[in-house]
Amino acid sequence: MKETVHARGHENVTAAHTSTFEVTTDDYLTPAGDCILAVEADRSPADFDPAFVEACRDPEATITATFEAAGYSETVRGRGDPDLELTSDRSMVGRTSDYVDDRTFLLGAGFAASGFDRGLVDALADGAELTVTVEVA
Repeated sequence: MKETVHARGHENVTAAHTSTFEVTTDDYLTPAGDCILAVEADRSPADFDPAFVEACRDPEATITATFEAAGYSETVRGRGDPDLELTSDRSMVGRTSDYVDDRTFLLGAGFAASGFDRGLVDALADGAELTVTVEVA
């Protein structure tokens, strides 16, 4: 099962956060948003298919998020959890920790925003279009 989200980078993308990464539907980004990779997402977790959400709640699930922009591709793997809500209509957050809120779509991420390829981050800071493909198995 998979879900696809389209968004765009922003001049304030720094991807410096060490425990999370995020894509938001907001159309702006302040310098404080150092976990945010892209803005103006066309979908949020609240839009995901209920069967996809249920699959993400399996503690044995592997959730893979692939970020593609300007010829760069980065894949982050994490896991599902029974407490995942995926109800936010604003943003989707991947976490290296076990913390869950309505924005969380994967836990135990292999790395956070600071671990993303710097070429990809630079492209996003230049406003590149981003495609995020989230798969659950």
